[in-house]
Amino acid sequence: MHATVVKVSDYLTPEQVRQLRGKSDFAGLLLVLHAWVLIAGSMALFAWWPNLLTFLLGIVVIGGRQLGLAILMHDGAHGLLFANRRLNDGVASWFCASPVFTSLALYRPYHLQHHRFTQQADDPDLGLSAAFPISRRSLQRKILRDLTGQTAYQRRGQQIARALGPTGKSGVERLGRLLSQEKRSLTANFVMFGGLAAMGYWWLYPAMWLLPLATWYQLASRVRNIAEHAVVPDNDDPLRNTRTTYANPVVRLLLAPYWVNFHLEHHLFMFVPCWRLPAAHRALLATGRGHQMELQAGYLAVLRAATAGPSDLPREPAGRRGAQHI
Repeated sequence: MHATVVKVSDYLTPEQVRQLRGKSDFAGLLLVLHAWVLIAGSMALFAWWPNLLTFLLGIVVIGGRQLGLAILMHDGAHGLLFANRRLNDGVASWFCASPVFTSLALYRPYHLQHHRFTQQADDPDLGLSAAFPISRRSLQRKILRDLTGQTAYQRRGQQIARALGPTGKSGVERLGRLLSQEKRSLTANFVMFGGLAAMGYWWLYPAMWLLPLATWYQLASRVRNIAEHAVVPDNDDPLRNTRTTYANPVVRLLLAPYWVNFHLEHHLFMFVPCWRLPAAHRALLATGRGHQMELQAGYLAVLRAATAGPSDLPREPAGRRGAQHI
């Protein structure tokens, strides 16, 4: 299928391009620090005042910032997090990708293929959007799996299986391959656990890092994926095969960190750092193309459109039922 081709000069002046492509080591540092300060603050609040409220608040805030780290890693994959390339790749890998068990090196070529073939047959992310619209009951089951850790267990198992490689290899070879591919993630998480343990709070690692990663992070990632490309109006139009979703401050805190909701602008202008995407959005609207763009007022509106599929068929009584609908 054909690659998605965008002619930037059709949308922006050379001066706008010059301004929007500007990268900053200082801005990148502030963004990474912002994510980790929110994470550390949420952990500290729960440790200082442990109760159900601070526990749930920690889960959703930290899970949202774990998605934020993945978003900053995504900016790093485009070389946009820092102006200095070595600093960009080093920080994006060690402080953004590895803590959430992701690899910058593996993600970058995969993601760039997604940009090249957005919503086309060769798009590696097409499976995330092609199934929509689905029924509300189907989405409810997915949300339940996300919040109970089932999604995380399945995805992590798939990651480990890929890292182990072909089953025909010896156990030692496969284990060595796994450790080689996972060494950065294991190191980053061991350092985090060790640091918390040294302060006498080892239990914060499973309670306030692994648990958010296994629950809220999975749900936030799912909502983000749905909002970006599911049920878009035209898979071949760069203004309509990707969506920008407006988000209020609470939604940005918990579900849409670091301007990830401006996804249409990101696809049109891959050279724009995430913190300049609102300016890119305003520049695009100023061209008078707002009516052509796929814009949604909020994530609830997107989820309503994504769950406009047919209702599930009635279940047969136990004993007569075939394969269970998932």
